[in-house]
Amino acid sequence: MTIAAILAVKGSEVVMVSDTMVIKDVIALLHTRSIGAVLVTDDASDVVGVLSERDIIHGLATTGPAILEQTAKTLMTSPVVTCRPTDSVPEVMTLITHRRIRHVPVVDEGNLLGIVSIGDLVKRRIEEVEQEAAALKSYIATS
Repeated sequence: MTIAAILAVKGSEVVMVSDTMVIKDVIALLHTRSIGAVLVTDDASDVVGVLSERDIIHGLATTGPAILEQTAKTLMTSPVVTCRPTDSVPEVMTLITHRRIRHVPVVDEGNLLGIVSIGDLVKRRIEEVEQEAAALKSYIATS
């Protein structure tokens, strides 16, 4: 199973914010959209970072409530770790585990195709295991 297959089901929508957006507004957007991260862009609309709930929590823990008035650029994770649509689910799960991140933009030849989260990958892996188990049960029952 490839990342492209996940995007085919999930879709390619990616929520992006400017690196000058204040954290309290990013929090409102994350809440409204029920998402865990946004991509951060600069003035040239280039993706320069990922800002996640985890980044915001770390900012609150280290800086306190004043972080809410700072910009996305202050807390974003950069450089951005990406994957390709041809990468397999296990490959990207390994990448996420080793890099200790939860969201990975999918890029092909410089074009942003979407974003996958650890939740997307785990969901797909569970579906695969359930299909394999059902196939084995069917095989055993007919043998």
